[in-house]
Amino acid sequence: MQTAILAGGCFWCIEAVYNQINGVQSAVSGYIGGHAANPTYRQVCDTDSGHAEAVKIEFDPSVIDYQALLEIFFAIHNPTELNRQGNDIGTQYRSEIFYLNEQQKQLAERMIAELQPHFSRPIVTKLSPVTTFYPAEAYHQGYFRQNPNSGYCSIVVAPKYLKAKMTFSQYWKNGDNA
Repeated sequence: MQTAILAGGCFWCIEAVYNQINGVQSAVSGYIGGHAANPTYRQVCDTDSGHAEAVKIEFDPSVIDYQALLEIFFAIHNPTELNRQGNDIGTQYRSEIFYLNEQQKQLAERMIAELQPHFSRPIVTKLSPVTTFYPAEAYHQGYFRQNPNSGYCSIVVAPKYLKAKMTFSQYWKNGDNA
């Protein structure tokens, strides 16, 4: 198994998609890239901790590789928005890839360079070495699966989820259970 850690707006959106991808053993919502130890959701939302909402993905590279995970990542969020995704505004919603090794860094750099011509604005996704990842509180885990009809999930998460399901059907797990 290998690990990828990606921040691209609200972690509910990212986690919902990756938990449906073949080869992904787990996608856990959490916090990374800040200065406070064991941050709470409130601290992260208040931008007191400096953390990003992110998802730690454990995956089997013999089933899905890191590059495919990045392709999905860049398709389900807007990498040209600085410190926001849609109406979610703040540094905790930044686009950032936390690489675990030089190979992940190089693959991310290459993908950004290849994708940039397809965007009218600069890609602002940061590349940072991994730091401590703190899993979010239990109620954040599987949030979309547990609350599909909540307003935020219906308006924000569901469209990203459905886009990913249609665009990346070749990676989608059988038995959609979101």
